[in-house]
Amino acid sequence: MNKQPLQIIHIPPNPPVPPTHQPTVKVYASLIEPKHANTLVRRLNQIEPLQNLHHLKRIQKRHLQGGKPELFVILCLACENETESNSMPPDVREIVNSYHLSPFITKVSKYAALSKEEWEEQCKLWPTSYHPPTCNIDGITGFSEEDTKLVFSFMKSTIELAKSGDYLVVNAAVIVDPSVRQIIASACDEVCSWHLQTNKVKTETCCFKRLEAITSHADANTMARDITLLSNGSSNNLQQCYSAVSCLNPWHWAQQLMHTSPCWHPLRHAAIVAIEASSARDRHLFPGSGHNEKSNGVDCTHSSSSGCPAKRQRINLANVKIDGEQDANTEGSNALVRPYLCTGYDIYLVWEPCIMCAMALVHQRIRRIFYAFPNPEAGALGSVHRLQGEKSLNHHYAVFMVVLPEEVEEVIGRTKLK
Repeated sequence: MNKQPLQIIHIPPNPPVPPTHQPTVKVYASLIEPKHANTLVRRLNQIEPLQNLHHLKRIQKRHLQGGKPELFVILCLACENETESNSMPPDVREIVNSYHLSPFITKVSKYAALSKEEWEEQCKLWPTSYHPPTCNIDGITGFSEEDTKLVFSFMKSTIELAKSGDYLVVNAAVIVDPSVRQIIASACDEVCSWHLQTNKVKTETCCFKRLEAITSHADANTMARDITLLSNGSSNNLQQCYSAVSCLNPWHWAQQLMHTSPCWHPLRHAAIVAIEASSARDRHLFPGSGHNEKSNGVDCTHSSSSGCPAKRQRINLANVKIDGEQDANTEGSNALVRPYLCTGYDIYLVWEPCIMCAMALVHQRIRRIFYAFPNPEAGALGSVHRLQGEKSLNHHYAVFMVVLPEEVEEVIGRTKLK
């Protein structure tokens, strides 16, 4: 039996659009003499710049039989319901008359291409520019074999954290510092009382838990066995089991409250509890660099010789002891300060987070989010919404889905996640 290869899929900020279904807009264009091309482009860019259409090239070049080229230029935008050039702006009309042009209406691509395939399809209408993603976040353009195994190792730890007794599965979150390959904090859902009873030992602050061995395909199989153990019960048990995942059922706590009176808190999803654990870790390691410094206006930053505050720097975890003390060779230096929220960290989740959790991770400046299973009804990072593509936010992270072995997906497929 062939083993399924390890896969990590990047979830782009915007949903992919089939190349043949890309939105278009209408423009006025005209055949021009090649000797007038430079002059016309300069004048048109001044009087009728192509606002929000910077991906379009102003000139289209076609080759006739015999090798003689023809040049066409975009004059200006046209209204969607226009069929003639009667409403062309006066300045453009003056250019048309001066150069004896024959305007016509054509369609061009409305948005810049997100892939080479989209770009090739756009150029069939009118030439556009294509700029491949240049995001400096690791993984956008692919993972090395070593990084792939490391991602699966952390995901394995996350899935193991999500297991509990009585066929109950909750969402789990693990925050990792990728620069030192260490788990910073981990947590499970704590929305209802049954979460607290089974997970109070699991929710912890893992200051210096290092994964010494990088996993192989055998670890992926172990991960499959861990989840398969949950399928020992009946189908009804499985349905009930996954109903406890907070991000999949954001209002499940309210339904339970109608029948029982558990100790509950509707906001304590796994990602939120993990953020709280990360903050508690910072307070433990840096007891004097929190509220006191902020109240004095220092805010944990370094000051230069000129008195201007410099950029906040991240702490080197390898130089910090578990009890919060620094090594002797770094003691008294200005190189180590309290990290700013979760800047530069990754988070691993069993299920795709809901809007509340995804927004909390924006505020925490998380760098990358990895999840194993989609959230078809309340997912914020690909299934329903794509918060990572919201331009109005002041921080954006990269999102990846970790494809697990088929044995795991078959178990999940029997639940109501279909």
